[in-house]
Amino acid sequence: MVRARIDAVDLRRPDLRRPFPRHFARRLTGHTVVALDRRAKYLVARLSSGETLLMHLGMSGSFRVVRDARDRRTSRTAAAGLEPHDHVVFHMSSGRAVIFNDPRRFGMMELVPPAKLPQHPVLSKLGPEPLAADFDAVTLARACRGKKTSLKAALLDQRVVAGLGNIYAVEALHVAGLSPRRSASTLATASGAPRDAAYRLVSAIKQVLEGAIQRQSMPAYRDARFLVYDREAEPCSKTGCRGLIRRRVQSGRSTFFCPACQR
Repeated sequence: MVRARIDAVDLRRPDLRRPFPRHFARRLTGHTVVALDRRAKYLVARLSSGETLLMHLGMSGSFRVVRDARDRRTSRTAAAGLEPHDHVVFHMSSGRAVIFNDPRRFGMMELVPPAKLPQHPVLSKLGPEPLAADFDAVTLARACRGKKTSLKAALLDQRVVAGLGNIYAVEALHVAGLSPRRSASTLATASGAPRDAAYRLVSAIKQVLEGAIQRQSMPAYRDARFLVYDREAEPCSKTGCRGLIRRRVQSGRSTFFCPACQR
């Protein structure tokens, strides 16, 4: 999409998680995608119009890029090649179509005027990116100082660290040897300085995410086994540990951990 012009937009339904913005297709048509970035779990497409197209995949959303099937004479998209849950089709000047598919319709798209982007309610409250240099033990300890919530809940708080999801929070806690049920405040001293656990956890988060990114380049990455996630009652994979993986529900999400080596 970058450096290509949006020639047309087909909306195949009036909404996703919520209705599309007013005049959505018209405000996109004819404008070039200047840059495409990611912030936490949001895709941020900056347009030549000055507006920003903010997108979220939800739980089941995905994009695919295909050769454009639009008939330029009739301005209609050929039905062949489109799937039942293809809700938005971006027709690009490059001759490609970028199609958003979302069976459960939990995704979202909205257009944000330039002046409102820094104060946007979603983006303005996000914490540091987990793989960024400014996410370190000092930053994490400061964010968790005095928090009475569980460590697992703190990691899912996008104000503490942006974009870390349930699965990889669980995996990182196991690598760091920390219980998901311990208090988040235990990462910091009374003055807010990082304890050893904070250093271990930051290192584990980066290790787990970098490993996940590398696995996505493999043909069978979706079949990769996790260390603890979705492995209830199985033996712990850590060398020398004889514990069995347990499952608990925290804040409505499944948590998997080893009670023997995660303290």
